[in-house]
Amino acid sequence: MAEKVQSRVDRNKQKKAKKRQKKQKNKFATFIKRLILVCIIVGLVGVIAGISTFAYYASSAPKLTKKELSDPIPSVIKDKNNKVIARLGAQNRKYITYDQLPHQMENAILSTEDARFYKHHGIDPIRIGGAVVANIKHGFGSQGASTLTQQVVTMALNNKDVKTLKRKSQEAWLAIQLERHYTKHEILEMYVNKVYLSDGVFGFETAAEHYFGKSLSKLSLPQMALLAGMPQGPNLYNPFEHPDLAKERRDTVLSLMYQHHKITKSQMDQAMDTPITKGLVSEKKRNTPANKYPAFVDEVINEMQKLGNYNIYSDGLTIYTTLDARAQKYAEKILNTNSVVQYPDDKFQAGFALVDTKTGEIRALGGGRNRKVESGFNYAVDTRRSPGSTIKPILDYGPAIQNLKWSTGHILADEPTTYRDGTPINDWDNSYQGNITMRKALYNSRNIPALKTFREVGSDDANKFAKNLGFNFGDKGKNESASIGGGLGVSPLQMAGAYAAFGNDGVYNKPHAIRKIVLRDGVTEIKPNYQSKVAMSDYTAYMITDMLKDVLTKGTGTAASIPGLPVAGKTGTTNFSSADLAKYNLMSSDVEDSWFTGYTTKYALSVWTGYNSEQGKKYGITAANQKISQQIFRSLMSYVSEDVSTPDFTKPKSVIQIGSELYVRGSSDVNTANKQAEKDDKKEKDKEKDKDKNDVTAPTNISASYDKNSNQINVSWGYSGSGASFTLDGSIDGSKASFGSTSQTNFTISNPKPGSTYVISVTASADGKTSKAASASVTVPSAETTNDQTNNNQQDNANNSDKNNANTNDDNQTNDQNSNQSDQNSKTDNNNGNDSSTNTNTDKSNSNDTNSNDNTSNQNQSGQNNSSGSKATPTSGTTNKQNTETNNQQQNQKNSSSN
Repeated sequence: MAEKVQSRVDRNKQKKAKKRQKKQKNKFATFIKRLILVCIIVGLVGVIAGISTFAYYASSAPKLTKKELSDPIPSVIKDKNNKVIARLGAQNRKYITYDQLPHQMENAILSTEDARFYKHHGIDPIRIGGAVVANIKHGFGSQGASTLTQQVVTMALNNKDVKTLKRKSQEAWLAIQLERHYTKHEILEMYVNKVYLSDGVFGFETAAEHYFGKSLSKLSLPQMALLAGMPQGPNLYNPFEHPDLAKERRDTVLSLMYQHHKITKSQMDQAMDTPITKGLVSEKKRNTPANKYPAFVDEVINEMQKLGNYNIYSDGLTIYTTLDARAQKYAEKILNTNSVVQYPDDKFQAGFALVDTKTGEIRALGGGRNRKVESGFNYAVDTRRSPGSTIKPILDYGPAIQNLKWSTGHILADEPTTYRDGTPINDWDNSYQGNITMRKALYNSRNIPALKTFREVGSDDANKFAKNLGFNFGDKGKNESASIGGGLGVSPLQMAGAYAAFGNDGVYNKPHAIRKIVLRDGVTEIKPNYQSKVAMSDYTAYMITDMLKDVLTKGTGTAASIPGLPVAGKTGTTNFSSADLAKYNLMSSDVEDSWFTGYTTKYALSVWTGYNSEQGKKYGITAANQKISQQIFRSLMSYVSEDVSTPDFTKPKSVIQIGSELYVRGSSDVNTANKQAEKDDKKEKDKEKDKDKNDVTAPTNISASYDKNSNQINVSWGYSGSGASFTLDGSIDGSKASFGSTSQTNFTISNPKPGSTYVISVTASADGKTSKAASASVTVPSAETTNDQTNNNQQDNANNSDKNNANTNDDNQTNDQNSNQSDQNSKTDNNNGNDSSTNTNTDKSNSNDTNSNDNTSNQNQSGQNNSSGSKATPTSGTTNKQNTETNNQQQNQKNSSSN
C-alpha cells in the first residue's frame, strides 16, 4: 500500500507545532531555574536575616550572674531549742549539690525533660525539628524545644510564661553560653534546686520533705517519678490536690524511664502499681513552717541588718535565736483573744517585751493586737511613747543612790513646787504628803519628790545613768519634766532591758534576739559580740529593787502582784493636756499611755497599752482600763514562771539594813542611822533582860467574889502555861496577908472578916522563876447590908451588860465607817498629775487600833461590873490596858514608816 504523501502545508504545520512545544519546555525550565535561584536567594536572605535577627536578639540578651543561676535560698529561723519557727525568702527552697542528687532521681529527670542532655551543647536540633512540626500543626508555642539547659535560663530570667521569638532566641544564646562556662553537673544542680513544684515549694529536696516528709535520697522509685513529672504542670500534678492526674503523670515518667533503659519492665510495672498516696504526708502535718511570730521575726531582721551585709531572704542562712516559742505562743493568745485579758475594743493596742534578766536574750515580743500584715508596726520595738513614772528609777532614784548614796529612808518633802519656769507640778490628787521617805515616794509614785531628786542628782549624772541602761535622751533628758517622763519616747524592749539590769546586780545586757548565724555552707558560724556592761553598783540595783517590790504589795501596782513570786516593778501613766481633754471630749481621768514594767530574777517584762491617733483624733484610756497593762504583766509573767525556780533577790554585802530601811555601807546616812539603831538595840536588849527575868507566863482574867451562903471568897484565874504552882498573897484592910498556894486555877478563902476589903494577888512559879502578879479585890459586906448590896449589884450588872452591848455596836459601826472610807480613798496611778497612791493604810490602821483600845476599856469595865459586888483594883485592869495601848502605839509607828 502506498504511503500517504503529506503536503507542504501539512509539513509546515508540524514544524511550527514542534517549535511551539520546544519553546514551552524551555520556558518551564527557565521558570524552574529561576524559581530555584529565587529560593536560593530567599533562603540565603532568610538565613542572613535569621542570623542577623538571632545576633540582634542575642546581643540584647541579659547577662546571667552566678547568683541568679544559683538562685536565692530562703533563710531558716530557729528558736532557743533549735526548732524551726519560720522560713524567710521569696521561695521555699532547700539547696542540695549534684553529689547529693540520687542517681535514680537524675535518670527520672533526664528521661522526662532532656534525654539527650549529655549530648548537646545547650540547644538540640532534633528537639527543635520536632517542635517546628508541632508548631506548624497546632500553632506557635504549642510545644517547646527547650533543653534542660534552656529551662535553667528560663527560670533565671523568670519569663517562662512569655513565648516569643525574642525570648527563644535569647534563651538559645544564653544556653550556649551557659554550657561554655559551666559543666553539665553544675547545670543540672541549678535545675534541681530552681524548679517550682507547687505549694510555694522550690527544688526537689524541699519538695521531698514537703510531700513525703523525708529527704530526697530516701524516696522510692515511684515517689521520685512523681516529683520528676511535676515541673511541666506543678499545680496540675500536685498529689495533694489532684491525685488522679498526679498518678497519670507519674506513670508517664516511669514509661519514659523504661524507654530510655533506665529501669526494667518489672520495676516499671511494680512502681505503676504503687498507690499514689503511699508515703504522702498526712493532711494534719502538711503545712510547712510559716512566719507565725511576725513581731519577733521583725526584730531578727532588724538585727541582721546591723550585723553585716546579709540578705536574709536569699542567702540561705540558718539563724539561731533566743525565742521561747511557748512564751511567744501565749503572748499571741494574750494579744489576739479576750480569753486572758478583756480589752475594751479592737482599737485598744498593746505592746510588750519579755527578756531574760541575766542575759538580755529576748524570749517573746508582743508586737500589737490584730496585726494584718507580717511586717507591720511593731509596738514592742518601734513605738516611742512617754514612759511616765516608769522612768523614775532610771532618771531619779537610781542616780540618787548611785551618786549620792541616799538610803531608802532618805526624807523628801512632798510640798507645793514649780518647775524652774514657774509651771506648777502636781500629783493626781492635788495634795501633798509632807516629809516622806524615798521608798514611799517611789511606791506611791509621787511626782514632786521625783523632781526634787532629779534636781539634787543633776541632769548630767541622771542622763549618764540612763545611758548606761541603753537610753540616749539627748537634750530632752535634761528638761526637768523628764524626771517624770515628760517629752521622752521609749519602747517596751528598751524598758525591759533597762529594768533587767536592776534585777541582775546592776549588769546591763542589750536585749537581743540572735544567738548565732550559720552560713549557707553549713559550716561557717557568725556569733554576734554582745558585751555585758556594769551599769551601776550592786547596792543601787538592790535598793531600787527592794523599793519596787513595795509597789506590788502596797503601792500603785498591786494588780500586777503574783502570789508566791518575788517581783519588783513600776507603774506609769501619762496625762492629756487640758486642751486635748477639751478638744477630744475626754474625761479628766483618761490617760494617754499606761505602762507596767517589772522583773524577777529570771525574767524582765515591760508592757505598754494605749491607742493610736486616727484621722487626727485621740482616744483616752479610761480609769477602768488603766490596769490592763498590769493584768498583761501578771498573766504572762505567771505563765513563764510556772514550774521554774525563781529565787528572791539577794542583798549584797554593800547594803546594810537598819530597821526597815536600806543603806549603802560606809555612807554618811549610816552613821546617823547607826546611832538610832544603837538606842533601839539597847531598848530591845533591856526588854530581853526583863523577859528573861519574867519569862514565866502570868495568870490572866483573875476574879474574886464573896459567897454569902458558904461565907467564903472564891478566887479564880486563867493560865495558858503548864507545870506551874500558884501563890496567893495580898492584904486585908491594908495589912499584908498570905492566903496560901495551889496547883489549881481557883482558890477559896474561908470565913472572911465581914466589912473588910481583901486584895488578892496571884503569881505563877516554875523552874525557880516567878511571873508577874495578877490581882483582884473584893469587899466582904457587913451583916446588915448584905441583902441590899446584893440586889444593887445585880441591878448594876444588868445595866452594865446593856452598856457593853451598846459599846460593841458603836465599835462595829466605827469599823464599818473606817472600811468604807478606806475603799473611797483607793486611787489609781497617774503620772504628770495622775500617778496613784495608796495612802489609806495608816489612817485605817490607826482607826482600828483606836477601836481596839476602846474595846479593851469596855472589856475592863465589864470585868469590873461582873465581879458580883467586887471592885477590881488598878493593878490588873490598868496594867493590861497600858500594855495594849503600848502595843497599839508601836503598831501605828510601824505602819506610818512602812506606808
